[in-house]
Amino acid sequence: MADAKVHIATSRDEATLVDVITLGFTSDPMARWSFPNAHTYLRCMPDVVRAFGGKAIDHGSAYYVEGYAGAALWLPPGVEPDSERLVALMQTHAPAHVVPDSMGVFERMGAFHPQEPCWYLPLIAVDPSVQGKGHGSALLREALARCDRDGLPAYLESSNPRNITLYQRHGFEALGTIQVGSSPTVTPMLRRPARA
Repeated sequence: MADAKVHIATSRDEATLVDVITLGFTSDPMARWSFPNAHTYLRCMPDVVRAFGGKAIDHGSAYYVEGYAGAALWLPPGVEPDSERLVALMQTHAPAHVVPDSMGVFERMGAFHPQEPCWYLPLIAVDPSVQGKGHGSALLREALARCDRDGLPAYLESSNPRNITLYQRHGFEALGTIQVGSSPTVTPMLRRPARA
């Protein structure tokens, strides 16, 4: 599926992108540790997606595979997730025993985030019914070409160990690991821009 067409999303696409990402994260270790109850997950995850990566749509850096098979929300340098909203969602909807550890995970994520300007990928997901067909790679290639044109690194935190090899194939390198209390392991990863 190397020829999958990738498009830049507009505000008209937002609801569908949020749905695809919510669906794609249904078995993500971090997402389901945070919201283990299916009803709570389905009710809260769309708000988490908007808080974590929703600003990408306003900046022309939200991508989707034709037919909405997958989506990626990239934040350009200087644009950050709505951290206050993310914390409020966790404190309101996550199990009480998870909240302190999740705050520790967020704190450590911030410590790994590069100080230099970079593109940040808070969320990328493919509809589980079409995973393994190259949609994630297509989404990465499109955005990483932009990073290379800008001469800027790309940064992400992998919340699912199954995805680490995908990111490595696209030039990302692990910076370490994050694990707090009962949390799953999160792997911060950085990709330097390709040289022309």
